[in-house]
Amino acid sequence: MRSDGSRSFMVPALSKSYTSARYISSRRSRRFLSVQSCDIAAYVGNHFTSSSVQQMNKKAPSPPILCPPMELPPAASFVAVALATVLLLITILRRWKPKRRYNLPPGPRPWPVIGNLNLMGALPHRSVHALSKRYGPLMSLRFGSFPVVVGSSVDAARSILKTHDLAFIDRPRMASGRYTGYSYSDVLWAPYGAYWRQARRLWKTEILSARQLRSHEHVRDEEVRAMLRDLYENGPAAATAGRAVVLLDHLLMVNLNSISRMVLGKKYVVHGGAGAGSATTPEEFKWMIDEFFFLSGALNVGDMIPWLSWLDPQIKRIKRLGEMFDRFLEQVLDEHDERRRWEGEEFAAMDMVDLLLGLAEDPNLEIPIGRDGVKGFTLDLILGGTDTSSVTIEWAMSELLRNPDTLTKATEELDRVIGRERLVTEGDIPNLPYMEAIVKETMRLHPVTPLLAPRMSREDASMGSYDIPTGTLVFVNVWAIGRDPAVWGHDADEFRPERFVGSSLDVKGQDFELLPFGSGRRMCPGIGLGLKMVQVVLANLVHGFAWRLPDGMAKEELSMEEKFGLSMPRMVPLEAVPEPRLPGHLYAGP
Repeated sequence: MRSDGSRSFMVPALSKSYTSARYISSRRSRRFLSVQSCDIAAYVGNHFTSSSVQQMNKKAPSPPILCPPMELPPAASFVAVALATVLLLITILRRWKPKRRYNLPPGPRPWPVIGNLNLMGALPHRSVHALSKRYGPLMSLRFGSFPVVVGSSVDAARSILKTHDLAFIDRPRMASGRYTGYSYSDVLWAPYGAYWRQARRLWKTEILSARQLRSHEHVRDEEVRAMLRDLYENGPAAATAGRAVVLLDHLLMVNLNSISRMVLGKKYVVHGGAGAGSATTPEEFKWMIDEFFFLSGALNVGDMIPWLSWLDPQIKRIKRLGEMFDRFLEQVLDEHDERRRWEGEEFAAMDMVDLLLGLAEDPNLEIPIGRDGVKGFTLDLILGGTDTSSVTIEWAMSELLRNPDTLTKATEELDRVIGRERLVTEGDIPNLPYMEAIVKETMRLHPVTPLLAPRMSREDASMGSYDIPTGTLVFVNVWAIGRDPAVWGHDADEFRPERFVGSSLDVKGQDFELLPFGSGRRMCPGIGLGLKMVQVVLANLVHGFAWRLPDGMAKEELSMEEKFGLSMPRMVPLEAVPEPRLPGHLYAGP
């Protein structure tokens, strides 16, 4: 206590007081508590009056102590007692509460803290497949703090996606959904509830309805022609010099430009630079797409062990990526808002963003989607319609180049049905059963999402004799199902489209042997658009050009190694030489 009556908890002769405290060994525990209470007193010192401190100092025993004993005010005492009581009750209830013993599916024993994350290699779908051979098609794992169940058979997939679809319909709260899904406002990561049900209905009836897709068919047709023209202009020179083109670059542009025009109203990225008024370049946007699919598919430590999220460098990458996408989308929405204000009552929706902004202002919606919802939906459309379609087409062309007999059969069908005097249109696809079989076989061997996006159980469920507790992450290994010899025979690993010719198996979620788009209520809502783009682009590539590998490369030398991510792209981008096989005027474009 200073002479002026103000409080002070500093001891001038600290070393001397400490020496005095040392010789009282029998009272060490009490003195230790007195020392520790200094910090507490400094924090709550404002609760004491000068007179109360003086009274305590008068009663202080000798030898001198470092900090006077404290007397809590009545309110603080009540709070302390209440907190202690609550903590005691929680401890008692936890100890006495009977715990249900779950009969979990078999699986490897988890390690403390990390669980079974140590068993996941560079390609998790292959690691899980190898484990399922030992523990069975329904297997338990643990990823950090989360219990995990993986289904790797047709029966397991049917049980998860159909029988117990409603029990396993939720999504886990992961960093990708928070930072790139606008706090779970998009369709992919939105938790189950009224908002998600409304969003799903809007996607089916408004955003990606059959009417909407038909209204933009001319856009897709024009962009396919632009891709063929670009390949034609580079093709003869490349063929003469034996030089190959990187096919993925062309696939990304045709898909991105088609999606941009349908969703955003114009091309925002074009070859050689950014589109008019664009906030990004083609190179940057391609990097953003690749980064999204890598980070969204990664088993991030911060997601699986939340209390270590501050140490996870990938969380910082996701935050940065979300900021980059937001900058781009804010520009898009600002431009659309400006046009709406400029045109006033004469305004008419021209693209899907116009449609979304109109829905955001609809007073009849049960739950407003807001600006973040508009951006989340827009990002779903761009990402879902760009990378996934491009990756699937690249895998299809890779398989055709490794199987020249199959490529010849496809070319013969196209010449027979289409001829060589026009290009393939979307309306021709139903008349090309072998091309459809090639697409299905590609999706069987190379599903764009080998492990379907994780679901989370919202209630306890039973699968056969096994229990699946609430809060369990649930995965379906579509890649393993597509290569199961019990389903596909001894040649399950071979590319043979003939297995689908005359078969009723489809990719629309009703046949659990083939699930590239998932199934059930969480099935990919963009299946209609994605399937159209894959089929028409692939058919025109095969019809418009004779393809071969670069000079000196044998088909056996073509790498089919996969790269990790939410999608499953090739490790090495496909390079091939295109030689035009149609009259030149067909490549000139509209």
